[in-house]
Amino acid sequence: MKPVNALLAATGTTIFTVMSALAEAHGAINLGQGFPDTEGPRDLLDAAAAALMDGRNQYPPLAGVAELRQAVAAANARFYGLTVDPVSEVVVTSGATEAITACLAALLDPGDEVVLIEPLYDTYLPTVKLLGAVPRLVRLEPPGWTLPHAELAAAFGPRTKALLLNTPMNPTGKVFTAGELGFLAGLLAQHDAYAICDEVYEHLVFDGARHVPLMTLPGMRERTLRIGSAGKTFALTGWKVGYVTAPRALAGVVAKAHQNLTFTTPPNLQRAVAVGLAKDDAYYAGLAATLAERRDLLAGGLRRLGFGVLPTQGSYFITADYAPLGFAADDAAFCRQMTEQARVTAIPLSAFYAGTAPARYARFAFCKRPAVLEAALTRLSAWIGHAGAGAGLQAAEGGNISAA
Repeated sequence: MKPVNALLAATGTTIFTVMSALAEAHGAINLGQGFPDTEGPRDLLDAAAAALMDGRNQYPPLAGVAELRQAVAAANARFYGLTVDPVSEVVVTSGATEAITACLAALLDPGDEVVLIEPLYDTYLPTVKLLGAVPRLVRLEPPGWTLPHAELAAAFGPRTKALLLNTPMNPTGKVFTAGELGFLAGLLAQHDAYAICDEVYEHLVFDGARHVPLMTLPGMRERTLRIGSAGKTFALTGWKVGYVTAPRALAGVVAKAHQNLTFTTPPNLQRAVAVGLAKDDAYYAGLAATLAERRDLLAGGLRRLGFGVLPTQGSYFITADYAPLGFAADDAAFCRQMTEQARVTAIPLSAFYAGTAPARYARFAFCKRPAVLEAALTRLSAWIGHAGAGAGLQAAEGGNISAA
């Protein structure tokens, strides 16, 4: 038989699926995959249920129902002062992952170069390669995740078509500053490149940090595609409703890519998300405050147990350094044994790098109920305090334990 697609055949099962399956097999508390363990706002659930029964369940418009496109445009104006035409500059997708794929497909021809910043969400690199484009990787290093100006400037060149930027950033929790965004904007203008901005955690920022869309910077409106996610904003990750804001010329091509990926998104969920985007300021403030409390609960507990906890200003995630505990295993082995022995699951940070990754880091999700986080900390405390736990991890360092 002739071979199948070589890239996809060589791609392993996503680390999130691997670790979630391992968590289930061992009855572990899953702090690996980033999904909340509570339902989203009741008024959105009621709106979705009512919309399902109102007789409008056939194909919605390709670019999204009018209510949601208008709500996305209104949210852009309300939160960021952006004036957006809901008819020609908004495209609704079946989740932000599809939006990322549609935006990349809309821009890239084979041989084009794309600047990517590591650590990165695991769908970015395979999608760029599937489209025949060339990734140019620039690495942020823990613990500070400082933007390396020289390396970024060197990654741009005459074949650069786009930058794919994630802020607030998964897995680091970094919120890019206005100064960092200004530096990136300068490179984009200099090289006449586009920016695809994955901003799904836009409302999940803490400690006075402020999310600034790159699209709001001078000269960026016409070269930026901005992606949002109802799943992250309303804790309804299974709904898979995303939306792209882009200038008219780009949005039209994104819509064509969307047409060839999923074509449409369930209309009742779209109408419910429109209700959510119109929620008052108290909802958005409460969302961030609640998550900040849970971040602090988990971060404080991990510190007390001896982990080195890196700061996080946004997203669902904390990165923790387990080296101070005296464990010598690589991060994949550490996370596997933590799942099997402590029955708490995290994601090895190496899953977010294409090559050799910084050693000894794990990503924990804090978008869980406080009782669940406290139970996880109790389990970790018992495990870390158990004689021989560290020795077991060190013994595994030889390489026969992996994350995939």
